[in-house]
Amino acid sequence: MQTFTKELQDKTSPQAAIDRLKDGNKRFVDKAASERDFLSQVGQTSGGQFPFAALLSCIDSRVPAELVFDQGIGDIFNVRVAGNIVNEDVLGSLEYSCKVAGSKVIVVLGHTKCGAVTAACKHVELGNITHLLSKIQPAVSAAMGGEATPEAIEKVALKNIEMSIDRIRKESPILAEMETNDEIKIVGAIYDVASGVVCFT
Repeated sequence: MQTFTKELQDKTSPQAAIDRLKDGNKRFVDKAASERDFLSQVGQTSGGQFPFAALLSCIDSRVPAELVFDQGIGDIFNVRVAGNIVNEDVLGSLEYSCKVAGSKVIVVLGHTKCGAVTAACKHVELGNITHLLSKIQPAVSAAMGGEATPEAIEKVALKNIEMSIDRIRKESPILAEMETNDEIKIVGAIYDVASGVVCFT
């Protein structure tokens, strides 16, 4: 599989970038992952990188983005933080990915059975985790009407993706303008930890 180059990046539209991720996930689920020489890709990318996508995903060990989208070294930026929340550092990373380095799509990737979302739903308070979970609380308030049932928690996870996208658009004029100009797309997706399937929202 060819490593992503500047020429390939320039030719890739935002929708083509999304389709590339969808195709990669299908290969992952079908157990038909592309053959790659990762060490060769290390050499090919040593002089520069031209990823086609930037992902904001959770730190969960079950959701390694490069694997579940069947991508190689140099193909995607991957910002990882518990609960795929948005803060200034995340926004700066995404702005670099798209405005400076040329990525064509931002995907906010949540997942089922998310520990951070579950903790927020149960109002856990513990050290610095408390501050992080406070960024998920708006989704809890918006999507969970009663008890923190498994079904309610999954609704919160979806709402949290939606609200993270809203924050990116509202708090990054750079990325909002790029999306308005059709230079990038900002989309959501959720990974099922039981099946390996990514569903774009």
